[in-house]
Amino acid sequence: MRLRNIPGSREIIAENPFVVPEGEPIRGHWKKRFGNENPVHIEIGMGKGRFLITLAEKNPNINYVGIERYSSVLLRALQKMEENPLPNLLFLRMDAETLEDIFEKEEVSKIYLNFSDPWPKDRHAKRRLTSRTFLARYDKILKSEGRLEFKTDNRELFDFSVEELAAAGWKAESISYDLHNDPILMKDNIMTEYEERFSSMGNPICKYSIYRERKVHERKDKKSEIEKD
Repeated sequence: MRLRNIPGSREIIAENPFVVPEGEPIRGHWKKRFGNENPVHIEIGMGKGRFLITLAEKNPNINYVGIERYSSVLLRALQKMEENPLPNLLFLRMDAETLEDIFEKEEVSKIYLNFSDPWPKDRHAKRRLTSRTFLARYDKILKSEGRLEFKTDNRELFDFSVEELAAAGWKAESISYDLHNDPILMKDNIMTEYEERFSSMGNPICKYSIYRERKVHERKDKKSEIEKD
């Protein structure tokens, strides 16, 4: 049985307290939902949740939101959460195309993309979560000083993702084509299920951390205006 086709998974998810119900007016109210003023980090396409659950355990002063479009995959993450409930982690079953309906401008401090669907056909390039189309969506919800981290073992997807940065107005803070042999970037690395599997097969893992180049320039311009005044 395919993981994303478990009968009844959508109904089970709808009743789970760790999932924000579809239709709840949550945009602009995430800190209220978590009951604190901590920063919000999100993972888009979180799969079975190992990466995000580990982060939430290690960083209780950060609120995490896991986004997954497939109900049966999300169900696996909920099963893990029920074994070890975490107050700083919530889930959403949704498509990343509607992020702006869920998060207010600059409401998110960090975005994680891990082993996203490569959508290998050229005509599907806009569907890739690292395309300039999606980078424009992230730009609207990410704080000015925010970062986006992306990991994959798909070199073609990674090359495409790096090439998209300049056109989208983003800049790379760090780039690695062999993460597991980079002692600096590996220091705080948390592996996903896919990462563990692919790296054990000898596949190099690629990673970048990026930020909005335009936003940096805007902050410098504002600082100059203040100094002039």
